[in-house]
Amino acid sequence: MNTKKTPIMVYLLLIPPLLYISVFTFYPIIKMIIMSFFNWKIGFNQTSNFVGLRNYQRVLGDPIAIRAIVNTFAYMFVTVPLQMIFGLLVAELINNIRKGTLLFKLGYYLPVITSWVIVAMLFKYIFANRGLLNYFLQEILFFADEPISWLSSRWSALFVAMMLGVWKGIGWNMIIFLAALQAVPKQYYEVAQIEGLNRWQQFTRVTLPSIRGTILFVAVMLCIGAFNTYTPIAVLTGGNPAHQTEVVLTWMYFQTFSATNKMGYAAALSVIVAAIIAVLTVIIFRTSLGRDRK
Repeated sequence: MNTKKTPIMVYLLLIPPLLYISVFTFYPIIKMIIMSFFNWKIGFNQTSNFVGLRNYQRVLGDPIAIRAIVNTFAYMFVTVPLQMIFGLLVAELINNIRKGTLLFKLGYYLPVITSWVIVAMLFKYIFANRGLLNYFLQEILFFADEPISWLSSRWSALFVAMMLGVWKGIGWNMIIFLAALQAVPKQYYEVAQIEGLNRWQQFTRVTLPSIRGTILFVAVMLCIGAFNTYTPIAVLTGGNPAHQTEVVLTWMYFQTFSATNKMGYAAALSVIVAAIIAVLTVIIFRTSLGRDRK
């Protein structure tokens, strides 16, 4: 094969993926940013008026949008650490057993591949006013005289959504951490045992430093996933009561496809969310790099 033609072939092979990324990634992002500066209208006969930063002012001055951002942060601060802790714990337990590992992996990973809508409907049935949990508390334990309205107030409904998010995410974290744990050289643990370190000391001084890169990756991915939360809230509460349980994606969807059709407002909100995620990612990386330097 003529080596002089190799670079040309490489460029030709790069054209299809570059076109795909440009059409389905870069163009939507640029279009969204442009839309955020307009009172965007859909239709050939519609005129989209330039409004500058007015959409951003509306988002930052909207108490429901601020509440949605706060709810999303609360969801992230609860679900991300719990998913990582439980996922790492389960991975460590599975990594240390010799029999039945496949069964345990399947059991913990099954919620991950189950539809979000199905599990959200299941949780909605369990925590409904006349659901399974209230029946158990009232009729079996005699713990409550009246049904508890789990999904009718802001923080209790968000608590249910957080429980759902943690339960469904443990399996994904388990698989990622298990792969990282199995890649740690066994010689490290042999040296630690020779030095007289117990199991907890081996975990803190050998295991955690060895999988720090995986922990960083998981933290970033889970933070992004928390800001992409939609289905649990949409199914459990629909943002109610009175938009108290909205998260950024449910409020964005409502503004885009409601009767008001505020697509420019929704685009501005999405840009703000993207900026928040970028700042969170930088903070996580800077924190990790600072620890590495120490």
